[in-house]
Amino acid sequence: MTTITYIEHDGTEHKVSAEEGISVMENALQNGVPGIDADCGGQCSCATCHVFVDPSWMDKVGTRSEMEVSMLDLNPEANEYSRLSCQIPVTEVLDGLVVHMPEFQA
Repeated sequence: MTTITYIEHDGTEHKVSAEEGISVMENALQNGVPGIDADCGGQCSCATCHVFVDPSWMDKVGTRSEMEVSMLDLNPEANEYSRLSCQIPVTEVLDGLVVHMPEFQA
């Protein structure tokens, strides 16, 4: 199992185990982690699963697709560490991943 730490805007941490093969978004939803809305259900079409990946993990989460970049461009809070959690598959390489959630989902 892979462990992921989700940190809410107010600093509240949720450390949860994740099955490999699902997305970071699906894992949050399955474990009741607040702060990820996932209105589109993981189809990369709403950006309500926006997270900020801890800088030390950016090289391990993969690169953004063109569609993900397009969705993030619509979000005024997006920065170089922004990812859509529906686009990050859980793998053993991500054991210990830390993501921060924005105060509000766009």
